[in-house]
Amino acid sequence: MNQPPPGAPLQPRRVRLKPWLVAQVNSCQYPGLQWVNGERKFFYIPWRHATRHGPSQDGDNTIFKAWAKETGKYTEGVDEADPAKWKANLRCALNKSRDFRLIYDGPRDMPPQPYKIYEVCSNGPAPTESQPPEDYTLATGEEEEEEEEEELQRMLPGLSLTVTDLEIKFQYRGRPPHALTISNPQGCRIFYSQLEATQEQVELFGPVSLEQVRFPSPEDIPSDKQRFYTNQLLDVLDRGLILQLQGQDLYAIRLCQCKVFWSGPCAITHGSTPNPIQREVKTKLFSLEQFLNDLILFQKGRTNTPPPIEIFFCFGEEWPDQKPREKKLITVQVVPVAARLLLEMFSGELSWSVDSIRLQISNPDLKDHMVEQFKELHHIWQAQQQLQSVAHAPPMAGLGADQGSWPMHPVGMQ
Repeated sequence: MNQPPPGAPLQPRRVRLKPWLVAQVNSCQYPGLQWVNGERKFFYIPWRHATRHGPSQDGDNTIFKAWAKETGKYTEGVDEADPAKWKANLRCALNKSRDFRLIYDGPRDMPPQPYKIYEVCSNGPAPTESQPPEDYTLATGEEEEEEEEEELQRMLPGLSLTVTDLEIKFQYRGRPPHALTISNPQGCRIFYSQLEATQEQVELFGPVSLEQVRFPSPEDIPSDKQRFYTNQLLDVLDRGLILQLQGQDLYAIRLCQCKVFWSGPCAITHGSTPNPIQREVKTKLFSLEQFLNDLILFQKGRTNTPPPIEIFFCFGEEWPDQKPREKKLITVQVVPVAARLLLEMFSGELSWSVDSIRLQISNPDLKDHMVEQFKELHHIWQAQQQLQSVAHAPPMAGLGADQGSWPMHPVGMQ
């Protein structure tokens, strides 16, 4: 049998997760990886996240690295160390396995020693010929997908990723902008008319379920000439421009006689080439999926600029062209709120450094150490409460932050 030369990278190989991981828990060689009790049915696994808890204090002695080496994904001295990918690989294997079930996903705050609790299942379905055994050789795409999903979930807990809310800013040349936020799962219609949309006139004005957003009055434009030309364009905006939400994408449908030009994330043309919206043709403006992919690449440093989120419309004049947007008569800027929040969160995370923010925290005294010990005891107590309710709880029951009251309180610390 041919052996690979010394130092050569190992090929990914199939490994049975359950016997291997149970053996690692029994070995007690990885800090924090241990059985919850003597029944050896539930085990703790430390789950420290670099962006939330700082660099790992356990060095290279982690179960994640061991799994990467066991499956041939990492060879010491040959491959570049990638702890985030190691963790993603094991997490993906645990999620896909029928032999393990996540019982406790850790507290939502930032404990000194974050962890998860898994149950070793003894009655998983037996594999068949059409269903291969529980072994794992993840493709590169699966690894990256798991890693990216974890990164977003860790950095953005509880955020609902929908494009329902849109920030809209109207701008007449030289005048203060008029901004508003709409929230409608169908989208909106931007128009200027005294005519109201009705159910009988859907072909003319679009669905009545759309948010009806009217252009602001141009009467406060001081220049008579500018006000005249602005009114000329507004007079042919009766039918308006529809911004339609479909799934996680945003589309435009131009109904109005006034020509509309645009730039934005999904624009095919860039630079100074005018980009018109064809009349009554659905045009994709924004894709949340594409935005998230680009944002992850930016967050990982693979691109130098963050993904664009602004959609810019110019009514009645060509755009983009050599003329700055401030000189256009009528413009509208649209920004998906979810995209703006995501971008701000990621940009804020990347922009923090020891030079830009200086935290003022006292050195811990004896009482502070006691409080830390109580906090750690509280986390352990929460886990034990969860385990006690496993036998009576539904399969996916989680541990609420306020489940029961903690019987221990730091007293005598005045």
